[in-house]
Amino acid sequence: MPRHVDIELLAPARDADIAIAAIDHGADAVYMGASHHGARADATNTLDDVRRACDHAHQFGARIYATVNTLVYDDELMEVERLVHDLYRIGVDALIVQDMALLRLDLPPIALHASTQCDLRTPDKARFLEALGFSQLVMARELTLDEIAAIRKVTTVPLEAFVHGALCVSYSGRCAISQVLKGRSANRGECAQLCRLPYDLVDGKGRILVQGKHLLSLRDMAQHDRLQQMMAAGVSSFKIEGRLKDAGYVKNVVAYYRRAIDQIISREPERYRRASCGSVELTFDPDIHKSFNRGFTHYFLDGRRPVDGTAMASIDTPKSQGEYLGHALRCNGNTLTIGTQAPLANGDGLSYTDSRGQFAGVRVNRILSDGTVLLRERADIPRGTDIYRTADKAFTDLLAKPSATRVITVDAIMRYTSGLLSLTLTDERANRVTHTLPCDLQTAAKPQGDRQRTELAKLGGTIYRLRDAQVLGDIFIPASLLSQLRRETIEMLDRAHSITRHIDKRRPEEMSHPCPVNTLTPADNVANRLAEALYRDHGVTDITPALEAGTPPTAATPLMHTRYCIRRQLGACLQGPNANRLPRDLYLKTGPTLLHIHCNCAACEMTLTHPSK
Repeated sequence: MPRHVDIELLAPARDADIAIAAIDHGADAVYMGASHHGARADATNTLDDVRRACDHAHQFGARIYATVNTLVYDDELMEVERLVHDLYRIGVDALIVQDMALLRLDLPPIALHASTQCDLRTPDKARFLEALGFSQLVMARELTLDEIAAIRKVTTVPLEAFVHGALCVSYSGRCAISQVLKGRSANRGECAQLCRLPYDLVDGKGRILVQGKHLLSLRDMAQHDRLQQMMAAGVSSFKIEGRLKDAGYVKNVVAYYRRAIDQIISREPERYRRASCGSVELTFDPDIHKSFNRGFTHYFLDGRRPVDGTAMASIDTPKSQGEYLGHALRCNGNTLTIGTQAPLANGDGLSYTDSRGQFAGVRVNRILSDGTVLLRERADIPRGTDIYRTADKAFTDLLAKPSATRVITVDAIMRYTSGLLSLTLTDERANRVTHTLPCDLQTAAKPQGDRQRTELAKLGGTIYRLRDAQVLGDIFIPASLLSQLRRETIEMLDRAHSITRHIDKRRPEEMSHPCPVNTLTPADNVANRLAEALYRDHGVTDITPALEAGTPPTAATPLMHTRYCIRRQLGACLQGPNANRLPRDLYLKTGPTLLHIHCNCAACEMTLTHPSK
């Protein structure tokens, strides 16, 4: 292990503008889709846009990862191969991939990261993926700290973990519900989000036990207060979910986690360091509660039950819960008084749970001088009801403007010897350049130090900021000459960084390392001949192709495989004292669709099947 562990904050980006904003607000790396074969079909980008993001990121030693993480069909393999060559040519630092076929294509030596769709939950699987040549491993969201530590013990490559954002209720890559029920494969970037729908919970006789609740809709993950424990367990890349989120969301969440990570690094500088360079200056105070969230959970990081007792699911609504303000003191028609110290603004959006248990929202029309809130709509909000702000207009307006500046500090030394004026610049990225101009200079009649420092500090339009300068205070240097020297030396510094920037390469494959299992099911997502060949090279003997590749689903096909359990969420775990609170045979019903719930108590997991298949 190196003396320092490089800690990476990895941000999502729907497009190049958001990628650049993420870098400016403190991201060490950004993951974004290319033109096709990314697991978010609505977040694609042209090569020119990806190149623009790369050029901006690389100035700060930050990186761009392209998501090529869908299943690939046989007739698409050459198209994907061409795409990867194009991405490598424009400077993409690594690919995040799911389909093992990419390891058998004729690719440039670009680093490959194993996507969370690779279903990395065990040390054996982690060691196998490392042996295949992956340079970074994205672990399942469901892992505990102890399980992460166990994976760290058997691997040497960086481990990546999600720390914030929406949660898939199923193990990533092992959800077929959208494919089977809607013909839209999540593993092809077309998830229909069926987990966010309301369902009735019914028994074997069709009797409704719970009506119209979002029983599969999880809260959003937030591990901001677990970062140090995750680092200690072996995580070095902290990933924010949200490639479909807007720029305001990305700016706020990235800036929030940048501060949190930097605080840990500052306390343990002998152990950790940032994975990129440049200091960030913000125009706002980041707060994750002000961005879209369904309420927060640590999920399984602390084990089967969160230590703070909060639920994992948000069964009343899949919509944003927002920022807690306080409770209602009085409500009369469109007049509301809230017990809160938070300043409200015209246009804010408020939410609450009404007397029927339904999620409801209202908009602020005006704030009176005494703090009374005038609503645009009439509302019936009982005294004591918790009120949340789901839209903070002032905060949103602030983030709609330029809200961060990221700079590289540079030190300057000027010298004049034998008719040669030189400027040496050293930046925080460890680059050092010297540029020399021939000239005939004379001793100055009055001190020149302040004027020279001011001229050297004119770095507007660049990413640099002058920190310290040793100048020639007793020599007169014309402003035009000093400006030329500064400009040309900065250009040299840019070229030096471009030439010396470290680029990760793909790791070699260990052909003798066996796959942990010798039988693969449709849930293992083998969709083409090259992926099948790779697995057979590593000892797999029995392979049933993915559903997307033509394997027909049956009544026994798991449509969803999850560590989350509805029975546990509702306080009726079969291994607990309240098991009889619900019948043993349970189903989820939405419209005509019926899903059978199976609880595997030995593994503490749940699967859903479709009995009519």
